Amino acid sequence: MQWIGICDGNMQEGSFRCDANVSVRRPGEPLGTRREIKNLNSFRFMQQAIDFEVQWQINEIEEGRAIRQATVLFDPDSGETRSMRSKEDAHDYRYFPDPDLLPLEISSEWIAQIQSELPELPQPLKQRFKNELGLSSYDAATLTASREVAAYFEAVLEAAGRENVKTAANWVMGELAARLNKDGLEISSAPISPQQLGGIIRRIADSTISNKIARDVFEALWNQEGANADAVIESRGWKQITDTGAIDALVDEVLAANQKSVDEYRAGKEKAFNALVGQAMKATRGKANPQQVTDLLKKKLSG
Repeated sequence: MQWIGICDGNMQEGSFRCDANVSVRRPGEPLGTRREIKNLNSFRFMQQAIDFEVQWQINEIEEGRAIRQATVLFDPDSGETRSMRSKEDAHDYRYFPDPDLLPLEISSEWIAQIQSELPELPQPLKQRFKNELGLSSYDAATLTASREVAAYFEAVLEAAGRENVKTAANWVMGELAARLNKDGLEISSAPISPQQLGGIIRRIADSTISNKIARDVFEALWNQEGANADAVIESRGWKQITDTGAIDALVDEVLAANQKSVDEYRAGKEKAFNALVGQAMKATRGKANPQQVTDLLKKKLSG
């Protein structure tokens, strides 16, 4: 046997009261006749009452007796339900048409118009982010958790360029989300606009700034200390050093000043290499291109 139970409850002055409608049926058959259990005052009694009522109805049907529609009460002491009053037909429930309600006819054209005006729903939006943008299921779900976050991300992506989709997603879910959480702000109140964040991402992508400096630019824009990423980079002198000659000379200076780390690296200590990279970045206050520094150091150390 299968059974179907429906429970609706409400809280009144700290107490619990629930009614449950229970019917049973065999698999594939129509729903059975329901009996309404009234005035259940705890989840435990509700479960006991439904369990008893289900088994009682099954036994009645298997013994050839019909279930009659009725209102029943549950006795917590005996663990059984007992009939309170019968309800033969729908009118016993006082169901009746409202004579003051006029017929409502909805045209297919009006339905189509409403559908066309609906915003993109979360599930199709999530699927579009996966299919069109190539985002992972996790990223797509996070960025579509709210309509505001999804809209902000799409505006960032428009400013940053679709080729930078993963970087844009990481910044919205990472740096931006962390700062919003820290300041107790909703994304609609973020001091940094999608266009400003998109500008930061563009300057990371074209190697104008490193990721480290990008966080400094983000902080400046968050505190409204510049109109956009380019203005902040220019005013603070944060443009990344990409000139090969300048970096080459810098690396030579670092190697000469850190002979111990050089010897340790050549002796097989990989951590010494990270120390050399750190010294090079420190000497330029983080403005040297990290990849160029890494490549030149490896080249010179292997010579």
